Amino acid sequence: MDPIDAAPADGDTGLFGPDSVTWRVHAEPTMLLAGVRALLLQALHPLAMAGVAQHSAFREDPWGRLRRTAEYLGAVSYGTTEQADRAITRVRTVHRAVRGTDPYSGAPYRADDPELLLWVHCCEVDSFLGVTRRAGLRLTPAEADRYLTEQQLLPHRLGVPRGHPVPGGTEELAAYFARIRPRLRAVPEAREAARFALLPPLPGWVAVLTPARPTWVGLACTAMGLLPPWARRMYGLPVPPGAELAATVTARAWRSGLGLLPGMLTEGPYLRAAKARLSVAENRAAENILS
Repeated sequence: MDPIDAAPADGDTGLFGPDSVTWRVHAEPTMLLAGVRALLLQALHPLAMAGVAQHSAFREDPWGRLRRTAEYLGAVSYGTTEQADRAITRVRTVHRAVRGTDPYSGAPYRADDPELLLWVHCCEVDSFLGVTRRAGLRLTPAEADRYLTEQQLLPHRLGVPRGHPVPGGTEELAAYFARIRPRLRAVPEAREAARFALLPPLPGWVAVLTPARPTWVGLACTAMGLLPPWARRMYGLPVPPGAELAATVTARAWRSGLGLLPGMLTEGPYLRAAKARLSVAENRAAENILS
């Protein structure tokens, strides 16, 4: 991970800045819940899942993979422009090496394929926006669309050509998922990944001496419940009447509970550094006005 400096960096507030909807959404304590939901949704694309199954170390190092994903998200959301660019460059470098063949269809894939990049992006923003709103973050429809418009720059920086359409509003995002659904299915590797997400390995002392296991199972089950009904059906999960309301109520309970924790536990280092840089810049501006 890059050194995280709280210095003003010449007023650099990164790719989005404190007035963005991105800063509000990505600061929510339920982003972990949203991240698990995004991974479960991404696994339903057979080519994306083939890349993960054949190249990722998620089975051997699930917590390391989760940490690296969180670091990337923190860097591009709250880091300086230089930190964000370095994080994006690292991801593009990894993507160039991820190539293979889907064992079921025989179709070739590569992680830097614009269509796969777009799929991953749409799963992420749909999860980040949808989960935080269902958990209680109040955004107007215009603010939700603005979030998706802000997020359009990331897939382009990761390799999606500028002329390639990226959903910039909630209606466009819904239309994207409607178009791609016929190409999705829960291959055996996706079902295995879902089971792994529910019961990942924990260090022995953590599993025995802390409530980490039941807490994580509860969080993962909530993330599964927040998947779209069509996605839950692909995984063979029941969708009884009232399931959507129950998932929303549970997500709100998670937000309330996590909101009681100190910021050091719910805010990532990039967010804390960004707030510190912003505070320094504001203090300097106030001093200049008074001098």
